[in-house]
Amino acid sequence: TYDDGPNPSNTNNLLNTLRSNGLRATFFNIGQNAQNNPSLVRAQVDAGMWVGNHSWTHPHLTQMSSSQIQSELQRTQQAIQQATGTAPKLFRPPYGETNSTLKSVEQQLGLREIIWDVDSQDWNGASTSQIVQAAGRLQNGQIILMHDQYSTTVQAISQIAANLRSRNLCAGMISPTTGRAVAPDGSGPASPSPT
Repeated sequence: TYDDGPNPSNTNNLLNTLRSNGLRATFFNIGQNAQNNPSLVRAQVDAGMWVGNHSWTHPHLTQMSSSQIQSELQRTQQAIQQATGTAPKLFRPPYGETNSTLKSVEQQLGLREIIWDVDSQDWNGASTSQIVQAAGRLQNGQIILMHDQYSTTVQAISQIAANLRSRNLCAGMISPTTGRAVAPDGSGPASPSPT
């Protein structure tokens, strides 16, 4: 998964690198970035990626009121739907912070909350090799946190792809039903269409 995009300086490079390595991923987009760059959101979907909601401004949602949270999530749903024709089914809370108020708003909007199992630490200055090592800890069905804007993250992709293949794993889609990664061919309980 890649958070915080779309990003005019890096998203296309990231998409091209994923595609050339035969990988698909879920992009948790910030609503205002999606509104400012709708063509990049469409490019994510056109490249075979899945798009999720990562709030409008990336705030600490657990410190906000229900109506403020509603606005953050709803505006993002609308921006992504305007860009792609489909509203997201997946939501990643900024900083991985959640509480009952947030969960209630997610439920009202039909969103499944997605946290991560492995943090690549790319946001924290991890090197390409450290990002590759983090991805090497992934087990079947698990989700890794990465971000759209770092060149180290893009540089790690080919090694991550090779490592997954060597362990007979593939990059998967996140099932809106279970919130776990499943094979992207639609053989699991999830639909093969981007959500």
